[in-house]
Amino acid sequence: MRHQLNCNQVVTLLTFYIENKLDEKLSICVREHLSTCEKCREKYLKLKRILENFSEIKTKINEEDRVDTKQYETPQYETFKANLSAYIDNELSDNENIKIKKIAISNPLARKDLEEVYAFKQLLQSSFNRTRNELKQDYAKRTLEKMYTKSIQKEEINPFYKLVGIFACIMVFMLIGIINLLHF
Repeated sequence: MRHQLNCNQVVTLLTFYIENKLDEKLSICVREHLSTCEKCREKYLKLKRILENFSEIKTKINEEDRVDTKQYETPQYETFKANLSAYIDNELSDNENIKIKKIAISNPLARKDLEEVYAFKQLLQSSFNRTRNELKQDYAKRTLEKMYTKSIQKEEINPFYKLVGIFACIMVFMLIGIINLLHF
């Protein structure tokens, strides 16, 4: 008996499928699903194009910037690599930003890394914008609305009433116990 995958499972596995990192059985299940589901097949083709474009960009950058990297692998470059993500996300102080910029200007290897990260970030952003436009639904907004309506529906019972209820239950059980003792 073959396992059928749902759309969420297939979408989660697409990157691994494209990179041939799935075992044979799972790969067959994904392939079967893609052959029958048009939406997933479209996502597969788009993701494949994105990964191919990224690979082309990376190849072009590597071909254009053939530099003897040994002379540029300095302690400053190591600092640059360690802070590159924070720099891209604008999480560094002004002084640290200036240091990173100086290293990027003076070190071709650092400049190449920075260009690659920006190119990848741009590729991800354009892919995200296309996907967002295609969905035409804001799932985050829907999720927050659902959470808000659930929190409104879950009105808490006053703790005083809870204690009164527990006390009443205890009293009833005690009365039942006393009645049983008197009958025996």
